[in-house]
Amino acid sequence: MEIGDVDRTLALLWRRTLGAPQGSRGPRQRFSVDEVVRAAIAVADADGLPAFSMRKVADRLGLKLMSLYTYVPGRSELIGLMIDEVIGEDGFPPHSGDLRQRLTAVARQVWDDLHRHPWLLQVEYRPWIGPHMSAKYEWQLSAIEGAGFTDLEMDQVVTLVEGFARSAAQQDIAARRAAEQSGMTDAEWWEINAPVLARVMPPGDFPISGRVGEAAGREYNAIADPERSFQFGLERILDGLEDLLDR
Repeated sequence: MEIGDVDRTLALLWRRTLGAPQGSRGPRQRFSVDEVVRAAIAVADADGLPAFSMRKVADRLGLKLMSLYTYVPGRSELIGLMIDEVIGEDGFPPHSGDLRQRLTAVARQVWDDLHRHPWLLQVEYRPWIGPHMSAKYEWQLSAIEGAGFTDLEMDQVVTLVEGFARSAAQQDIAARRAAEQSGMTDAEWWEINAPVLARVMPPGDFPISGRVGEAAGREYNAIADPERSFQFGLERILDGLEDLLDR
């Protein structure tokens, strides 16, 4: 990637601060950068990131492929604009409550963002530093400002909470996708496979997992409950952070 493309992409990210950039050449543009980004988000929401392409975005807008490059330098740069845009969709409301409530809100926002746009889990390269990305980090840090953590610990707390929420959301999204693709619920899957499992897994062979699995199955009416696991894990992380502050 050339330095000029980096400068141009940063200018596009901060377009609402710096002013909307104009096309580099050719006739007057038919769309704004915002409209291009919204169209790209719609394509990614529908198809996922592996199948995302500049051509699909151009087709959605009714543009020729090369015309799209007068708006953005390329695919990775467009994805960077998309990420920053969706991160700011819900805004960053003022924090309220105690430390646990504020960090729960931080984790829940990550969970909600990923469920609304699962393709965010498929991003594999360094994110661009845009206005919404910057505002999000400031908002996350403000949730724990004054709690007693050092500056380095504050960064690590945000990384820990966001990383856990991301991992939990990924498991939930994968489970939902599996159910959609198979066309059956966990309960239906167990009903179909129960006879074979009963033959290969006699009750006495797996006494602990059998007992725990039966209790979990009764409670969840499914193989697992990812959102409940998310809440349980988050509470244990918050327990640990409070213990760190106490010490």
